[in-house]
Amino acid sequence: MNPKKRLILSIYQQHKAVQMKQHKLSCLFWECTLRCDSNCVYSDDSTKEAVSPDMPKEDFLKILADIRPHINPNKTMIVLTGGEPLMREDLEECGKAIYEMGYPWGLVTNGWDLEEKKLQSLLEAGLRSITVNLDGYTEESHDWFRGKKGSWLHALNATSRVASTPDLAHDVATSVNKVNINELTKLRELLISLDVTHWRLFTVFPKGGANNNPLLQLSPEEFREMMNFIRDTRRQGRIKVSYGCEGYLGDYEMEVRDNPFFCQAGINIASILANGDISACSGLSGNYVQGNIYQDDFWTTWNTRFQIMRDRSWTKTGKCASCKSYKYCQGNGLHFRDEKTGKLLQCHLEMLGINPCTQKRLVNNKNLINKTAIL
Repeated sequence: MNPKKRLILSIYQQHKAVQMKQHKLSCLFWECTLRCDSNCVYSDDSTKEAVSPDMPKEDFLKILADIRPHINPNKTMIVLTGGEPLMREDLEECGKAIYEMGYPWGLVTNGWDLEEKKLQSLLEAGLRSITVNLDGYTEESHDWFRGKKGSWLHALNATSRVASTPDLAHDVATSVNKVNINELTKLRELLISLDVTHWRLFTVFPKGGANNNPLLQLSPEEFREMMNFIRDTRRQGRIKVSYGCEGYLGDYEMEVRDNPFFCQAGINIASILANGDISACSGLSGNYVQGNIYQDDFWTTWNTRFQIMRDRSWTKTGKCASCKSYKYCQGNGLHFRDEKTGKLLQCHLEMLGINPCTQKRLVNNKNLINKTAIL
């Protein structure tokens, strides 16, 4: 790593320390439903039979009313997730109430039900941002990942609609895997032709239904290929692409996303799950739960708990204890750690084929899966 980048990363650690101390809430995720109209390949089948009912909107709105005196609602983003948020019949009512309280709000969707009429009704309810999941250039790759025939066309049409809507912040999120990694260039050109301005690539953490599916996990060579693609696309300047917020990336830091790695879970980001549990970012799901809105005051919980996320010295164990990049990484994103044992489950330096202790390249793994044969 060149000295200039190392200096920037070192200075950025001071910013992170201040943010951890102040823990200013800037984004609140609401898991407004666990129902979903897709059957994604990474889903955990064991949870599908015990889906919690949708949280009544009044319960969530009460939280927003309670915290309003303590924050600037205009600068606190509310993001509706699921499941699939569009499955809520009262979604517009929820959005309008959130908007009337002064909060900007957005949602994440697979796009299946985002027809023109639906999008217009959401805009009238105050929708300000939206993320559409588009996971391939072809029907085969996307529909395989989403587990639903025809989902690619729905997602593509939804992408086109949101990209052509004035004053609507949007991005397309793509999960990169062995099936679609060779489609990235074509998918980029397709998104540019649709006037998409922001594109976010990420990988699937091997947990739950994704744990035993080798097609979802990139080899170190493929992971570096994706990083190089993002870096080169950013240099072209035709579409703003970035890797997801997870994981310290060594030499790729500040070349594949705007800011250095910073897991803001429990620092600037909280979430309320469908059953009322108070957690951090939506990526942590049920891990690191700090309370429940039906037993605990949310604002008190936000200010008096979450210590495990705001002081991460406990993560300096195992391979992290001798890692030369620990001061920049601080143990990786929290959803890559077992919340009970503290064990690191996945290291992004290792995903790049780098030994975190020696910072040297690991032996290449040539044992790749023949994705064509499996599909």
